[in-house]
Amino acid sequence: MKHFITFLVAMSFGFMTQAADVVTGQTEFKWTGKKVTGQHYGTLPIKDSKVNEEKGQIVGGEFVLDISKMTVDDLTGEYKTKFINHMKSEDFFQVEKWPTARLVVKKMDGKMAYGELTIKDKTHAVNFPYTKKDNVYTGTLKFDRTKYGMIYGSGNFFKNLGDKLIYNDVTLDFKVTVKTSAKKSLSMNGNK
Repeated sequence: MKHFITFLVAMSFGFMTQAADVVTGQTEFKWTGKKVTGQHYGTLPIKDSKVNEEKGQIVGGEFVLDISKMTVDDLTGEYKTKFINHMKSEDFFQVEKWPTARLVVKKMDGKMAYGELTIKDKTHAVNFPYTKKDNVYTGTLKFDRTKYGMIYGSGNFFKNLGDKLIYNDVTLDFKVTVKTSAKKSLSMNGNK
């Protein structure tokens, strides 16, 4: 009986929640990291995504970001190559072992989104403001990189860094464009 009730709840939820397609070419995640002497910025390509929609509003979703293909847009040549290689090393993302990061949005209330960010093997709750205009959602998510084991250059872990100090907060500015589709429906656990 318990399994039957769970099945009925899942089925009814599936009729209320529908899938919306992410328009990949019009969706982007831009990162910015700051240090004492300046900042660096670039993009994190999306490897996979899905969003849930109710009554024309996005209510949640999941984004898999391809860290192995991250870019840095303010450097060129040798400096660009060195920087990206360092970001992919054990000092930061360790992409050989963890090539992706995952952002799961569990709730959106019209102003704030709530969910979890997983980088490497660590998952932490996040919340961030967003705005919606037509079918485009924009906002900024900030996270503390040291919570995900990236302590290189952090003043919390190393002293006397001088101009080598790297700030802990990383900013992700996002623009997500969606195309809703009433033909697709999701079950309670998010599977099609």
